[in-house]
Amino acid sequence: MKLHGYFRSSAAWRVRIALALKGLDYDQVFVHLRHGDQRAPAYLKVNPQGLVPALEVEDGEILTQSLAICEYLDEVYPQAPLLPGSALERARIRALAYAIACEIHPVQNLRVLNRIKALGQDEAGVRAWAQETIATGFDACEALLEGQAGPYCFGAQVTLADVFLVPQMANARRFGVELRWPRLRDAEAACLSHPAFDATRPDVQPDAE
Repeated sequence: MKLHGYFRSSAAWRVRIALALKGLDYDQVFVHLRHGDQRAPAYLKVNPQGLVPALEVEDGEILTQSLAICEYLDEVYPQAPLLPGSALERARIRALAYAIACEIHPVQNLRVLNRIKALGQDEAGVRAWAQETIATGFDACEALLEGQAGPYCFGAQVTLADVFLVPQMANARRFGVELRWPRLRDAEAACLSHPAFDATRPDVQPDAE
């Protein structure tokens, strides 16, 4: 397998975590988002959206969108399941992962922030937008985990919710968000002691700046 990504992309980090949790080997192709590599014609043939990650699987097919990639990996490589438990439990796991992937991250990613800047906001305004987006979303995520056992988001096993939470917590720190959510902090701390999360951190990737 071949993963097209960028060290600081939280979406690419999610896929690195999922691959590590399942013990899968892969090669990395670095797409430098700050340099605009994602808009190059060669990369647009890989992912017409001009986004990372993209995962080339063994048969040469290319998958995009981190949620779709992670669920594909979970179906094809069911060991260390990311969506364990009953249908109700899996729905709760998905709900938290989707809250991050669909509601928080898309409106504070680089493409959107650049658009806000182009519309006239200064750096302070752009940063405030990202902070409010993350904080509002994390308020909801904290509530979704109310009553759920730890140490991870949903009990004693790492799930898709954790795979999506940890990179978003890193995003929050990057934007200077005060992490006032104890349940999210506890789940993150448990994850960061897990080898799959530690080995896939942005700062230890070969393309890290």
